[in-house]
Amino acid sequence: MAEVIVIGGGVGGMVSALLLARRGHRVRLYEQRDRLGGKLAEHVRDGFTFSIGPSLLTLPDLFTGLGLELDLVELRELCRYRFADGSTLTAHRDPVRTAGEVDRIAPGEGRNWLAFLAWAQRCYDASQRTFFTGPLNRPPAEARLSDLMAVAPGRTLDGLARRFFADPRLRQYVGRYATYAGSNPYRAPAALGCVPAIEHGQGGWYVPGGLPRIADALAVLLEKAGVETSLSAEVAEVLDDGARVQGVRLASGERERADVVVANTDAAALYGRLLPDRRRLRRIAGLGLSSSAFLLLAAVQGRTEGLAHHSIVFSADYEREFADIFDRRRPPEDPTVYIGCSAVDDPSQAPEGCENWNMLVNVPARDPGRWPMPPEAYRDLVLERLAARGHDLSGRLRSVDLITPADLRERYGSWGGAIYGGAYAGPLAPFRRPGNRGPRRGLYLVGGSVHPGGGLPLVTMGGRIVDSLVAKDFPR
Repeated sequence: MAEVIVIGGGVGGMVSALLLARRGHRVRLYEQRDRLGGKLAEHVRDGFTFSIGPSLLTLPDLFTGLGLELDLVELRELCRYRFADGSTLTAHRDPVRTAGEVDRIAPGEGRNWLAFLAWAQRCYDASQRTFFTGPLNRPPAEARLSDLMAVAPGRTLDGLARRFFADPRLRQYVGRYATYAGSNPYRAPAALGCVPAIEHGQGGWYVPGGLPRIADALAVLLEKAGVETSLSAEVAEVLDDGARVQGVRLASGERERADVVVANTDAAALYGRLLPDRRRLRRIAGLGLSSSAFLLLAAVQGRTEGLAHHSIVFSADYEREFADIFDRRRPPEDPTVYIGCSAVDDPSQAPEGCENWNMLVNVPARDPGRWPMPPEAYRDLVLERLAARGHDLSGRLRSVDLITPADLRERYGSWGGAIYGGAYAGPLAPFRRPGNRGPRRGLYLVGGSVHPGGGLPLVTMGGRIVDSLVAKDFPR
């Protein structure tokens, strides 16, 4: 039996702790905040509930396979897209229906969309044999030579979109998948284009009460498995003897011994503060910062006819938008806005006759105090852009709470734009990311900075990878 310490109670850390405890190891988990779940957080005000982090669940079997008791609901639509010219596209799980929608707005492009989905499936199949099966620094056992070409190496996501579509709206639709990883579609690798295969193959799902209920269910399993969980317990240092980990030092001064340390933290935080390593830190920093997010949590009076659970309202100039975010380092003047309204499928999320609009805008990972306008002014700009594109909330707003990148960083950790490599500096960037096995024996990494994109399923897979590595390195 190994003594295991997990730093951080995000989903990756919780899954790692659960699986390692089930193997018979003694596991202690330290979380610096007063709750578990990481990005699985929510904001409640006056009867309205807003999920701050992920709002769509894919690959549900990954979670139910852990033994989580979740009453999952499949969404009627995956997403509804609205373009700057007023046209709309509804993505259904059924590929044939979606291809029909594509043909409706761009005659003749439906067959191209089906070809794109077929490519996405091949890319996803290759990823399951490679990227999703183990650490990046370990040759996958089931990999095939053809898998390398299946992920379109050297091609950007935008380049992939141009290969399949002539209509600029459909290229914008494909580019949207870069934002899953806080990335720029004009720099991100084409491999992110595999996401539609997941969504159309296994559907988009919602957890009644909001996705934070996943963290609640995981916490119950941790307790049953005997994991010792400490909240409001910050780890200040990973202890080592130069060759292997020795344990951790808490901010309160206590030293806790361990054979294994699993860091569910941003890799930059690990190598910059917990276990300083200038060479690794420089390599990570070279990948660049991910984008961050600006959230408008709107309590809306009345019901909106035809509103989908998930909607995307696109900007008129996608290239300019991402140049604003990543090059000019300013909030985009014409932003794409994601609208999530869980009350569409879950009346408990808002008072009767009302809606909870969670509006997310991708912005630079910098404090709003350095923006050219205050957050309140940017709120007004976002609402004006939405009104001009068919979503006028004038006279219907009870309140609008703002969450800025600085708020995200302070309240929810590295999601505030501190995740290095989220920007994917170049189409080969996935192969330059930190690995799951650290530079000391017994040190492992799990979380968003190691397994970007795809949201909760990928960090859950990361937990499984860490479990398999520990089982090999520390057999019982």
